[in-house]
Amino acid sequence: MDPLSATASVIAILQLSAKVLAYLNDVNDASKGQAQCAIEASNIHNLLTNLRFRLEEGHAHQPWFNEVQALAVKNGPLDQFKQALETLHTKMTDGGRLKNALIWKFKKEEVDAILARMERLKTLIKIALQMDQFKISQAIKANTDSIRTHVSAIQSAVDKVQHEQVTASQHIILKWISSSDYPTQQSDIIKRRQGGTGQWFLDAPEVARWLSKAKATLFCPGIPGAGKTMVAAIAIDFLLNSAQNSAYGVAYVYCNYKSQADQDTVSILAAILKQLGQGRPSALDSVERLHDKHASRGTRPSLDDTFSALRDVLAQYPYVHIVVDALDECQNETRRQLCTKLLDLQKGADVRLMVTSRFVPDVEDAFKPALRLEVEASDEDVKQFVVGQIHRLPVCIQRDVALQDLVQKKIVEAVDGMFLLARLHTDSLLDKRKLKEVKLTLANLKKGAAALNSAYSGALQRIEGQLDNDRKLAKATLSWITFAKRPLTTAEICCALAVESDETELDPENKPDVEDLVSVCAGLVVVDQEIAVIRLVHYTTQEYFERTSSYFNPAAQLLIAKTCLTYLSFSVFESGSCATDKDFEERLRQHEFLDYAARYCGEHARCVEAEVADAVLLFLAHDGLLACATQVLCVPSYKYRKYSKNYPAFTGLHWAARFGLCEAAKRYLRIEGRDAVQTVNAQNSRGEQSLLYAAKHGHYEMTKLLLDKGAEVNAQGGYYGNALHAASAGGHEAIVKLLLDKGANARVEAQ
Repeated sequence: MDPLSATASVIAILQLSAKVLAYLNDVNDASKGQAQCAIEASNIHNLLTNLRFRLEEGHAHQPWFNEVQALAVKNGPLDQFKQALETLHTKMTDGGRLKNALIWKFKKEEVDAILARMERLKTLIKIALQMDQFKISQAIKANTDSIRTHVSAIQSAVDKVQHEQVTASQHIILKWISSSDYPTQQSDIIKRRQGGTGQWFLDAPEVARWLSKAKATLFCPGIPGAGKTMVAAIAIDFLLNSAQNSAYGVAYVYCNYKSQADQDTVSILAAILKQLGQGRPSALDSVERLHDKHASRGTRPSLDDTFSALRDVLAQYPYVHIVVDALDECQNETRRQLCTKLLDLQKGADVRLMVTSRFVPDVEDAFKPALRLEVEASDEDVKQFVVGQIHRLPVCIQRDVALQDLVQKKIVEAVDGMFLLARLHTDSLLDKRKLKEVKLTLANLKKGAAALNSAYSGALQRIEGQLDNDRKLAKATLSWITFAKRPLTTAEICCALAVESDETELDPENKPDVEDLVSVCAGLVVVDQEIAVIRLVHYTTQEYFERTSSYFNPAAQLLIAKTCLTYLSFSVFESGSCATDKDFEERLRQHEFLDYAARYCGEHARCVEAEVADAVLLFLAHDGLLACATQVLCVPSYKYRKYSKNYPAFTGLHWAARFGLCEAAKRYLRIEGRDAVQTVNAQNSRGEQSLLYAAKHGHYEMTKLLLDKGAEVNAQGGYYGNALHAASAGGHEAIVKLLLDKGANARVEAQ
């Protein structure tokens, strides 16, 4: 075995052990077995780190490499330890995705077997390292001072690793400051990199200046589909690999049009703070103070709080690289505010910033003084990509070298700087089984922005040409992904597609397989395996389906709204809200579509309200169903003791007002015997009236309806005090004017 293979094995185990250690620290009701596994895994992680550095510094002619080879043989000690880690990883996760609540479920015999493997490997690594010391001492003999220095340096490295490890309490604090997991997303993206591509970017002189110049900013604009996200991932991968033996910090954010509601300035800065805090646990004092201040009260740090803590952590690094991908996909206000804050950070610290974006005027203006490197698909990268896809293409192409050359040539010519087209044009050949069909398709490949529409149209034609059930499944899948209010996990979309109208429970045998979803969608969807999220292949795909949905699947929003209402009306939810955090987490774990349905059902229903108003009314009439959905909708996303009870109990009108469902509200108020004025002014458990929710969430027509029905314009209650303050906080100017016209008083009365 090549000694380099041993190095690769050690690195792979280090990455896996880091994940498992994080999971072990998250286990609820931790047992003695869990603690032992965590301690031993941590010890071996340190030893392997030591071994890895020694391997990277050594040479193949050194005798001690033979010992390392013996450790890395198939089914040898390293292999056995990897199997033990994979056992832990698999049992504590669902398909690689962290379970909502980790519970230690291992039997004593399993724990003993895992610990035995760990102990054997630990002993063997120590022996290998001791033999290394012996060989070095034999080579330099009397130079004992040099040996002491070498041993001391190794010990210092081990001490540093141990010191820099995030403790369990710090892990909790970092998870509290931000629930984001951009490193996992980075892993998903970089896995798709075709070997050798993107080197032009790393070799660019602008990148060299950015890497070496203090407080430098590199702005990387590009047309849609140019490959900006992959370039960002390549830059991040390079930085992370370089940072392993350096003191600088690396943080990064992938902005996403589907996550705009969650990606405001505070959350993005918090995600950066979390990543840099993981690299400098000793610098987390400011974050710990924020946690002490807010966690017990269930509040969140403000923008100023987060910005201040981030500056404190930055001061602990000599310099930091921050990469922000797809800044243009943030909301306009977030985009402007984030640019300001990131540039402000540069004033007080050596922050080397890289940003990718489409050609958006306000982003370009913000980074006019920056280094500029436009992103576009290079011919060499496109060629390498196509070569890597040949194995997916029909046999008539795989057997004909000349035809393969033609495929490469024509696709490279057609791409014209848009890497996305390379994928779409390649996929257009998947069903071409004859030489003539392949050549005709290649001859008709279009270039430029117009080519995207042509490629998407061709993909839809391939979908329409499938068997009936495959065509229906593809349309439903694409509709869900396009119109979902946030990215959907694979578990969520499979549950959604399994819901049957008029059924009161989910039949698990009706769930489709994720691989089939990808297969029937003609290359238009991909699955990010590490984070278990299914998405459209590109932002432009989203834009295309939004433009064409009226004829591709005009009933998409109705289907989604009905599915959410049906799911929320399942008999299992009739018991109402959960009494404890543990019960609540278990409910979410067992019912994987509940979180999405409860949070976004009303938004989908508003798009097709006339068709679903009666179904909404039936749902609102059941107190248990409403209580279950309200708990999920209103509990905070951050967790602290008894967090699941920190939500306001809604009436049906509160729920309708929250989502601006005017037709449902009118029918709710028309129920025979109901006092409209009393119902409109009914308070929830926090003393808030329906009017406050309509105003807070910007529903003008609902606000007007409630006022017309007798809502008290100056009613006091809740966090905002009154409806006027709630509307003002949300920036809803038209509603503020309406409330003022109706006599709203800006003063909040003492409670």
